[in-house]
Amino acid sequence: MFRSTLNEFKTFAMRGNVVDLAVGVIIGAAFGKIVTSLVNDVVMPPIGKLLGNVDFKDLFIPLESTTAKTLTEAQKEAVPVIAYGQFINILIDFILVAFCVFLLVKFLNKLSRKKETEAPVAAEPTTRECPYCLSEIPLAASRCSHCTSEVTPVTQASSAKG
Repeated sequence: MFRSTLNEFKTFAMRGNVVDLAVGVIIGAAFGKIVTSLVNDVVMPPIGKLLGNVDFKDLFIPLESTTAKTLTEAQKEAVPVIAYGQFINILIDFILVAFCVFLLVKFLNKLSRKKETEAPVAAEPTTRECPYCLSEIPLAASRCSHCTSEVTPVTQASSAKG
């Protein structure tokens, strides 16, 4: 019983969708770290500088009286705080990730629409209808094989004209 369960799990785990999902989660986690670094190290410092040398990570509201000037000091004193500065960083982080995912999905949709619009070239017809009995006959036929009526043969040049 254990062996069959193990084999079922192996079959499940090696399916393409599961492996694709695992790769997506790993890449997503790495991408999240990149965006977090972008927000904390590149985006927020200039915004903080413009707002009077504010470090958003240190913005907090103490829930008890304290002399702490930074979030780190308040945490060392074990003062309960609302760390809204970190929330702002995480919110901007989320917006950037969501925007990047939006751009990626938009790009992939554009690629799939291109594939859909590139219809395969239709093959040249090899048959036509008999004008008398409406049976299918070869283009080059001079007589219908069904009703034996004489018909004008169609050459490739005249069939292209329509």
